[in-house]
Order: sequence, then C-alpha cells, then structure tokens
Amino acid sequence: MKDGPVLKDIIDIEEFQKIQDDIACSTGIAIITVDYNGRPITKHSMCTGFCKIMREENDSRELCEKCDSIGGQESARIGLPYVYKCYNGLIDFAVPIILDGQYIGALMAGQVFTEESKSLELKKIILGKSNTKYDEKLMIEYKKLCVIPYKRIKSIGKMMFHISNYIVSQAALKRLQQELNEENIKFINSKRSQIELEKELKDAQLKALQSQINPHFLFNTLNSISALSLIEGAPRIQEVVCNLSAMLRYTLKKANEMSQLGDEINYVISYLNLQKIRFDSRLDFNIHIDEKFKDIEVPSMIIQPFVENSIIHGIELKEEGGLIEVKAYESEKNLIISIEDNGVGINKDKLEIINKKGKDYDESSFNKSGISNVKKRLDYCYGTMHSIDIVSERNEGTQVKITIFKHTY
Repeated sequence: MKDGPVLKDIIDIEEFQKIQDDIACSTGIAIITVDYNGRPITKHSMCTGFCKIMREENDSRELCEKCDSIGGQESARIGLPYVYKCYNGLIDFAVPIILDGQYIGALMAGQVFTEESKSLELKKIILGKSNTKYDEKLMIEYKKLCVIPYKRIKSIGKMMFHISNYIVSQAALKRLQQELNEENIKFINSKRSQIELEKELKDAQLKALQSQINPHFLFNTLNSISALSLIEGAPRIQEVVCNLSAMLRYTLKKANEMSQLGDEINYVISYLNLQKIRFDSRLDFNIHIDEKFKDIEVPSMIIQPFVENSIIHGIELKEEGGLIEVKAYESEKNLIISIEDNGVGINKDKLEIINKKGKDYDESSFNKSGISNVKKRLDYCYGTMHSIDIVSERNEGTQVKITIFKHTY
C-alpha cells in the first residue's frame, strides 16, 4: 500500500472497540478489526468457542489469519463486503474500510453457518483442512455454532460497511479539522508576533525622531568641531568626530531599513575605531568582506550588537586585550557573516541560556539593540530562512555565525 492514512491513527481504538462490541452483541456475529496489512487493531468481539480453540494451536492460527488476510484483500478489491468460507467451512465475511478511495482496513466477521444451498455457492479461500483433530471438546463447540440465513449475513455486512466507514470518515474529518485549527492558531500567533514587531519598530522610529531634534544642527556642529580640531592640530579628535558623525548618519538614516552589507560594515568599522580610542593597543580588529558581497541587502544593525558584546563581555575582561574578526563568505550558497573574538569566552551554562533564549550574554544588559532584537528583525525579513549560531570556549573566545539561507538575499 502506498503512503496514506493509517486506521489506528484516525480512530479512537477504545471507542471503536465499544462500537464493535455493541454490533457483535446485537447481531450475534463475531467481529474483529484489522489494518490494511491484516494485523488486528481491536480485540475479538464475541469470538466463538470453536474458533478460540482453533486459534490456540500455531498451525490452525496461521490458517485462520491467512483466511482473514485473503478475505480482507478480496473485499478491498471489490470495494464491498465479501462473503466466503474459511478452511474449516465456516462462513466469514470481510467489510472493507475505505477512506478517500483508499483501503485502510477491514472488519472481519462471521464464524457461523448458513443454509446449505448458499454455502455450496461460496468460495473456500483456502483449500484443505487443518490437521487438528476435532476432539470431543471441539465438537461440542462446533455444534454450538449459529446458522444464520444468507440474506441476513449480507444485510449485516452492508450495515457494518456503512457504519464503520461513516465512523472512520467522521473521525478523519475531525482530525483534519483539529489540524486546521492548529494551523490557524499558529498563523494567528505568527500574525500577532508580526503586529507586535511592527509596533516595536514604530515605537523605535518615534523615539528616533524624538531624539533627533534637528539632525542638520547636530551634523553642522560636528563638522565645525572636526574643522576646528584640524585647524588647531588635533588629528585624533578629528578622527573621533568623523567616526561618530558616520555612525549617527547611518543610524538616523537607516533605522529599521534594509542596508547594503558594505554600509553595515562601514558602520561597524566606525564603531571599532571609536572603541580603539578607549582601548588603544588592547583592541585589534580585522575585517574580511569580499567586494561581491558588499551590495547584498541585509537588515541594518545586525552585526554591531555582536561586536559590542565581543568587546564588553570578551575583550574588556581580558587583561591583555584581544582581536575581533568580522568576515562574510558563502557556504553552500548561503551567506555567512561571522563575528569572532579571542576574549574570555562564555561558560557552558550561560551559553546554553543564550542559545535557548536568544538574549545578550549578560541578561542585565539586555536592550533593544541586543541579540533578541537582531533575531526579531531577521525573523521579520527572512522568516525561518536564517539562523544565529553561537559557539564559545572558556578562555578561548567566542564565534557568532549569522546564516542567511540561499534565495533570500
């Protein structure tokens, strides 16, 4: 059978067993439900004493199960109840369970006799007879077997066919509805997250506007300071002012927008140059970005927060300082942005929390420009087509890899 619905995954076996028991009790016919391979998924309801004894012996049980299997296959072939004789001459019938045109199981019923004229017309699906001798106990049970009119057997088969297939189709419909409801809940939660993120972005934009006051005045003042420092022979002050101007211009212009990777890297370089004023020889950095990657658009401010964490939580805590390397490269056509330092590293427990929660190394320093916010913006832009992986060894350093999967950049 091809991949498809599985009966035991669709119905509630316990509830179906009760319905099977009730049908067996009301009709006086033994019933068991099997899957499409002929394997029982319910217990026998009203199994006759004769068949119970026969199934106690391995050889006889194998013949009984073979009859069930062939009967089920025949019912699946014709798509209707199939009446036949087992190897002992008892009348059995298989009722196929069909869902969306696919055979998924059957109800095996019978263990009775019918009028001799009709019995002679029915096919015996396994020739020969069991080697088991009918001892006195078995003969007593044999004589207890019911004789049921053939017309009634056919009617019972049709009834069971309609009832079982209705129950299964309703169970499948209910299961499908549950799956749809679960998908709807996921969609609603996703939509809610998107709305919350958009609200956060709008709030951030408003705060950015509130903090700008007058950008032209700010940049004109910084340019004046830069020119004055050059006139008065203070090149390092001019360098600081230029780097600060570049950072402010980028953040004011690119807040919550997509940026070219080259511009994002220039922003990080300006930030590192300012940090070198503070750390001097204790901080070194290398930037390795191939020209072909610089025009790729990425969400703004996704690299600097990790660089900042490398300095605050890695390099600053190391007496001799350290090195930060930022790289961009392709791996299996995915874009990889790597931020690596040789700082003090992160202990195993804290790293596990970071990777699980997606928060900053030190949760007390958590803010909107931290790892959590970077992840939200990557989620917003790429959905599941990205990843952030952080690996670290104590006293060895930390590496962050931002992967943007192919076809999304």
